[in-house]
Amino acid sequence: MAIYRYEELGENQMDVFREIGSIGNGNAITALSGILSEKISMELPEVNILEFNMAQNKIGDAEEIVGAVLVEMSGELSGLMMLILKRDFIKTMIKKVLSYEKENLLDMEEMEESLLIEVGNIMLSSYISALSSLTNIQIHLSVPQFAVNMLGGILSMPMAMMGIESDQIMMITGAFSIGGEEMDSNILLLPDIHSLNVLMKKLGVE
Repeated sequence: MAIYRYEELGENQMDVFREIGSIGNGNAITALSGILSEKISMELPEVNILEFNMAQNKIGDAEEIVGAVLVEMSGELSGLMMLILKRDFIKTMIKKVLSYEKENLLDMEEMEESLLIEVGNIMLSSYISALSSLTNIQIHLSVPQFAVNMLGGILSMPMAMMGIESDQIMMITGAFSIGGEEMDSNILLLPDIHSLNVLMKKLGVE
């Protein structure tokens, strides 16, 4: 059996991850619409395998202030998932749910953090649910961790935790609209190399 690394995935394998991304997006949008009591539209996700620095450049400037929700996967798959929350997304969520404007993202209150953790958990769990249903794999998620920092600092965490496995990262990007406001979401998916190959086998795209 071939042992796949991120950089060796071909179009057949990427098509499967695009399908997972599309199902995960659909699940996430349904859940977020319920929280906001508002219709959300989303384009089909873009899935890329990128070296860490390229992923950072695609998301934004290294010094841009962003939020992030990180979970660890365990069970039949192990690795990390991270949702990057851009400034416009954070401000929109706080305004629509908590009904006030938020300017200083580095000064987050407990209620604001709880909201963003809930949103992040919903979105990440939606992808894991899609992945589990397509592969019949049991995947457990840790309690979400939340941080606000410069993008470069945020991405240093998965790099430090998973860099020994690979310098590549899978990024699922979905552009969407909430109440006419355009924004995007970036989910970083990092199953370790063993788990990546378990996925390939379960998905039938070895």
